[in-house]
Amino acid sequence: MDPQHEAPEPLEGPVVATITGGTVVWFALFLVQVPSYGWFADRGWENWVWTCLAGGALGLLGIWYVRKRDAAIRRSQAAGPGGDRPAAGTDA
Repeated sequence: MDPQHEAPEPLEGPVVATITGGTVVWFALFLVQVPSYGWFADRGWENWVWTCLAGGALGLLGIWYVRKRDAAIRRSQAAGPGGDRPAAGTDA
């Protein structure tokens, strides 16, 4: 396939803050729904409660991932244009 145009640069922003905020929202929704679990269960909607818990748990995994990613990006930028590789002609 011949691309019609070049892909745009990836958007960068406050990724850790965004994922953390989403995780807090999922856990808050879970905590709000737990007292009404019987109401959800009576209607066959108990999956809504567990979906919020799963969203919060996956959000914790996401926070770990994006923090590691940001640290790796910072290390790469600090290493300079050659990255972590030693310069040519030097003993490593």
